[in-house]
Amino acid sequence: MSKRPSEAEITQQYNKYKNELQQLAQKIGELESEVEEHKLVIDSISPLEPERKCFRMVGGVLVERTVKEVLPALETNFNGIQTVIQSLLQSYKRKEQEFQEFQKKHNIQLVSKQ
Repeated sequence: MSKRPSEAEITQQYNKYKNELQQLAQKIGELESEVEEHKLVIDSISPLEPERKCFRMVGGVLVERTVKEVLPALETNFNGIQTVIQSLLQSYKRKEQEFQEFQKKHNIQLVSKQ
């Protein structure tokens, strides 16, 4: 026979769900910002000659490269970040669904503060 969780345990679990959702949303926002930055750079250097000099920050160090060296790496990073965002969005949706089921199971209703 399972013991019904106390009100404090339910509150703790509720806050845990809220924090996890907030952290996921924050990470998604950060990555979306990075994707936009990558897109801007890709769009800026794509029309340039492949042998033209460009600079790239690698591990906090500015290194000189050519457009043809940097562009493929940027595109790979761009696609990788988009994949991670999709994965995080799926995780967010799953966690949100769990949270809604938790709220229904424990009859939790939000009261708006006015």
